Amino acid sequence: MKYTAGIGRTAAALATALAAAALMTGCTPTGDEGAAGDPSAPPTASATAEPTPTGGDKGGTTSGGESRGSTGGTSSSGGGSTGGTSSGGSSSGGSSGGSSSGGTGAGAQKPCAIGDIKVSEAHQADVRPPGTGTGAAVVSVTNTSASACKVYGYPTVAAAGNGSPDKNKPLPTTHTGPAATNVLLAPGARAWTKLTFVQVQGEADGYCESGATPATYPTMVIGVLGAGKHQIAMDDGVFAFCDDKVTVTAWSSVKPS
Repeated sequence: MKYTAGIGRTAAALATALAAAALMTGCTPTGDEGAAGDPSAPPTASATAEPTPTGGDKGGTTSGGESRGSTGGTSSSGGGSTGGTSSGGSSSGGSSGGSSSGGTGAGAQKPCAIGDIKVSEAHQADVRPPGTGTGAAVVSVTNTSASACKVYGYPTVAAAGNGSPDKNKPLPTTHTGPAATNVLLAPGARAWTKLTFVQVQGEADGYCESGATPATYPTMVIGVLGAGKHQIAMDDGVFAFCDDKVTVTAWSSVKPS
């Protein structure tokens, strides 16, 4: 009886196992579907093609990411172009500097020095006050140096004898005509001034309308600003005038009459 009962329990257990096996067999896929469901199978081609975002691709498709990667290269090249443009700007600045340098050269005119010029003898002017004295005289200054220089302002005038220019009598001067300007003299060029005196009246030694005695001087000392003092004579006769004063024009590139 003991063996019969054991055999019965064994048979019951076997029947239960077979039923469970039959149930599992009915639920398990077969053929290709079974292979696809196998967790050990390698990933499919579509899974391999899934794009991986890069620094140049902000989540687009693989082809789009590659396209933007190329654009990134172009953008880098564009940066190089921008550098070239910036260099062009620097070049333009250089041009401007050249212009700045030309302006400096134009402003480098130097005043004539005493050794750069020669003051001519005085010549009686065509237009002068009526009378028998000198009346008015024209004096020129010539640039005798090898480079350009300028004269400017009004001359000073002093009456003198035939001795040293320092032995003279400065004359009060009145300025007339256009305001004093710079006159640039190329080598060999001239500028002029006109000296107008108080005219002597009458014949022989003449007389001064003021009642003073006319004065005569063989030479005059002409002062050129920055270029010293120069003793000159009349090209015909002597200087004769009244009241020991003179009216002068500024140095000019135009010869006065």
